[in-house]
Amino acid sequence: MRCLLAVLFLCVATCANANASPTLDGKPVDKVLVLKSERKLQLLHRGQVLKSYRISLGKQPKGPKFREGDNRTPEGFYWIDWRKTSENYNLSLHVSYPNANDRAAATAKGLAPGGMIMVHGTPVSEDYPEWYFHTLDWTNGCIAMKNGDMREVWGLVRDGTLIEIRP
Repeated sequence: MRCLLAVLFLCVATCANANASPTLDGKPVDKVLVLKSERKLQLLHRGQVLKSYRISLGKQPKGPKFREGDNRTPEGFYWIDWRKTSENYNLSLHVSYPNANDRAAATAKGLAPGGMIMVHGTPVSEDYPEWYFHTLDWTNGCIAMKNGDMREVWGLVRDGTLIEIRP
């Protein structure tokens, strides 16, 4: 009977919060700002920084992404358009790269712009602990963060949120 009541309470609490937007200090996140040169991801509400996180970037962190396989993190305006759990990187938020400008620039050079840019967590590995990944740029162009930070961002950032990635 206790288990049934606990499950019922959980369902009621979940349903009550399902329509509520997550907030940080009572403010919803309306923009994600990535500052590549500072290795920071910031959650913003109306231009005010609510929280900041340390991130890792692509193996070639300087300059914008211009083709598939260049190991660079894109720069520009995008959307967080969907999310998934990942065996390799825990939680992942998809960045809507390439945008129209990225596609046009790549096409003009006869290149494929690439895709599947994510904000994601860090691999869980006995050989390489999380702190190892957190101190270097190691992705193929994605934005990586500690798993605890990623869980927090996952809960605060809704699909459809603007993400700006600056040099």
